[in-house]
Amino acid sequence: MSSLLNLRRIAAAAAVAGCLASAGLYAQQELVMEPLKDSGLNVYPAFEGWYQNPDGTYTLLIGYYNRNKKQLLDVPIGPQNRIEPGGPDQGQPTHFLVGRGWGTTAIKVPKDFGDKKLTWTLTSNGKTVQGIFGLQKGYQIEPFLDAAMGNKPPTIAFEAGVKGLTGPPPPLAQAQVVSGAAGAPIPLTVFITDDGHEETPTGGGAAPPAPAPGTPAAPGVAAGGGGGGFQRPPRLGVTMSKFRGPGDVKFDDNTPTVGKDGKATANATFSAPGEYVIRVEGNDSSGVGGGGFQCCWTTVYFRVNVKPANTGH
Repeated sequence: MSSLLNLRRIAAAAAVAGCLASAGLYAQQELVMEPLKDSGLNVYPAFEGWYQNPDGTYTLLIGYYNRNKKQLLDVPIGPQNRIEPGGPDQGQPTHFLVGRGWGTTAIKVPKDFGDKKLTWTLTSNGKTVQGIFGLQKGYQIEPFLDAAMGNKPPTIAFEAGVKGLTGPPPPLAQAQVVSGAAGAPIPLTVFITDDGHEETPTGGGAAPPAPAPGTPAAPGVAAGGGGGGFQRPPRLGVTMSKFRGPGDVKFDDNTPTVGKDGKATANATFSAPGEYVIRVEGNDSSGVGGGGFQCCWTTVYFRVNVKPANTGH
């Protein structure tokens, strides 16, 4: 088991290069492996892989890689941020955090998609790249089950006791709608639960028992008594971030504590009126983006309608 986990993490370390290469990227005067900088670099589309749906259709799972260490980028839907054919808007982000955005967009394609392709053209910091995605051989994934570990993604609901969503992001049209005013905190609440399955840590020794579904655990210590162990992430975690919108978004805590009932709330303050999309990523012990192994995490969205600030007049 230890060697299997190590292999998984080696694969995760190579995931960025593999995803970028598989997407068929073409940049203007820039190499993918150019040293990272605080700002001035561009964003690359990244292909996570594809999977078949129960109805015979397929879903292409797409992310991105913002190679700046500090610069966040906003690229509105249009000529500089388009996915064709069928676009320009196919649910992709317009706000790009630094580093790797894992599986931020899921695009459903028909049963007869065959060898057709989708192309994401993205221009940022004056550089244009294209990610070309399709049903490439060798890139079939299972985002609902990690076959090696038997793990499944957590479930996220917007109300307690209500059936939630699991796995890759749903269409933006299915986002939970909330509203508020610019400059005033707007609470965003989700409920996250899980089947209680956890990875076995490396370094020898037995794994601690899994907590009940929906119960977070404190960050684990390395197993095996000292040195060489795998640092277990918290049992369940939620991360919220701006996905689209005309202004800045500030959270009181974008990784809010998950309560014993699975409830997690972050208060978001929006700098300007307009329509925003907030992405919520739910993770279990496999970590952010499933540790780069395409399973097991869950994405949902809030659509936030922000009105002008209430001036009291």
